Order: sequence, then structure tokens, then C-alpha cells
Amino acid sequence: MDLIKTIEESQKRPGAQDFNVGDTVKVYFKIIEGKTERIQVYEGVVLCKKNAGARQTFTVRKISYGVGVERVFPYNSPRIQKVEIVRPGKVRRAKLYYLRDKIGKDAKVKTLVGAKVTAAIAARNAAADAAAAAKEAPAAETPANN
Repeated sequence: MDLIKTIEESQKRPGAQDFNVGDTVKVYFKIIEGKTERIQVYEGVVLCKKNAGARQTFTVRKISYGVGVERVFPYNSPRIQKVEIVRPGKVRRAKLYYLRDKIGKDAKVKTLVGAKVTAAIAARNAAADAAAAAKEAPAAETPANN
């Protein structure tokens, strides 16, 4: 058992940002298409977090052209550049699956407000930016092999 735990600990992403269910987040996800790489931003509400450790995932839901779209992201994926919190949500549940049936204003999540919350979110986002910059720095220094 200790061997499995040590392997999982080594696979965890350093600088993974902490966010909660109900938060509106922007996930900066690296898309690789052939030889080109680009960053795709996926913004939506975090519906749920599942599992723990290296296998942890989270689901983000957004409305695109009137259709609800959900995407599951691995929490410790190396393709996630950063997760930026746009609005902190105020919810009483761990899973927000009921939002799938809601339309329009009903599908909104209440927002936490206050100076302390704003300062905490700004600190989290600054830490995420620093971790993303540190992650990109070694990649920029390494020359590409052709």
C-alpha cells in the first residue's frame, strides 16, 4: 500500500489550485493538435469534485449557444495550465447536478461577497499565475528537438 501511495504522491501536480463546488472558474487547458499547441479557456460552474489523491476529477458546466455542456477535467493533469476563480459560489451541497434541469436565472449560483473573500480569491489567482509561470519557464528554456 505504501508503494501505491508514494507513486500517487509523485503524480500530483505541484501548485494545483484549490477551489470549491459552486465556484465559477476558468480552466486554462492545453490542446495539442498535431505539432501545434494552444491554450483553450473553458469557463463555467464547478458541479462536482470526485475521488481523491492523484485520481481526483472535477466537472465544469457551461451554457454554449443555449445548450448545456459539461466537461470533466483530471485535477492533477499536466495539461491544465491554471484554474482561475472568477466568482466564488455559495452552495450547500457537494454535488450540483440539479443545475442540469434549471434554465435561465434559475441556473445561477449565489455569489459570496465581501472584502475577505475578494482578497482570498485574488491571493489564490496570484498563486495560480505564479505556478503557471514557473511551469512554463523550464519549457521555454528547453530547445525543441527536430
